[in-house]
Amino acid sequence: MRRLLVAAAATALALLAVSPSALAASPAPPSCPPIQRNGAGVWKATPTTAPWQWQLQGKIDTSVPACVFDVDGFETPRATVAALHSSGRIAICYLDVGSWESYRPDAKRFPRSVLGRRYEGFPDERWLDIAHFHRFAPILARRFRLCARKGFDAVEPDNVAGFENRTGFPLTAAEQLRFNRWVATRVHALGMAVALKNDPRQVGALLGRFDFAIVEQCFQYEECDSYEPFVGAGKAVFEAEYELEPGDYCSAASSLDFSSIGKSYDLFAQPWRPC
Repeated sequence: MRRLLVAAAATALALLAVSPSALAASPAPPSCPPIQRNGAGVWKATPTTAPWQWQLQGKIDTSVPACVFDVDGFETPRATVAALHSSGRIAICYLDVGSWESYRPDAKRFPRSVLGRRYEGFPDERWLDIAHFHRFAPILARRFRLCARKGFDAVEPDNVAGFENRTGFPLTAAEQLRFNRWVATRVHALGMAVALKNDPRQVGALLGRFDFAIVEQCFQYEECDSYEPFVGAGKAVFEAEYELEPGDYCSAASSLDFSSIGKSYDLFAQPWRPC
């Protein structure tokens, strides 16, 4: 939820593409666990403390010794995903599903009736009326297919807890659950895993539908216990802190079997401070 600075996004995202040869030159970190997949070939994100990387701006830096890369779905080309795979990495496709971004190539496809309040801190972004998601479901379905065509292993659907925010719509927890389950179903139908992003209050109801969790600042805001059921169910939790020092949370992350990293809010390649 607290990710790239929209003011810089339009120019910085264009820098994400890098040549396959440059990526292939970066070997997988030796500490990465073996990649597991289920019978359908879908990635099984099992609990791990191995490092992950979350980069949504700037040229992808594959010298970062991370086992899992979470990158922008629109701006990252298929060749980059293939090169990550060739070096033993997992690639997660970042997409916004609960809010509208004015700079995306499909922005004009959204009906104005589903655009709500501006997202605080992001002037080019507005909440979506997920209670009536059928009005923009085909747009999201095309986004998921884009991730699949590029060969991504999983999708990170962002902003799936609108019911807790001032969206401009009277969203309910039940409507949020219905939307989130639809997202998970559509992603799974395309042979990819799907992450639950920052929706702690609904973990119990959604644990069976989502394959792993991506969490921001759960140590700072003392929410990490909400995501422990994922580890208990044999599913990974990838976590990022922005304001704490690694010494403040790495010991706790290790004890929980969370993969935690320190990042800055703009989510460039650096800083990257793995536990």
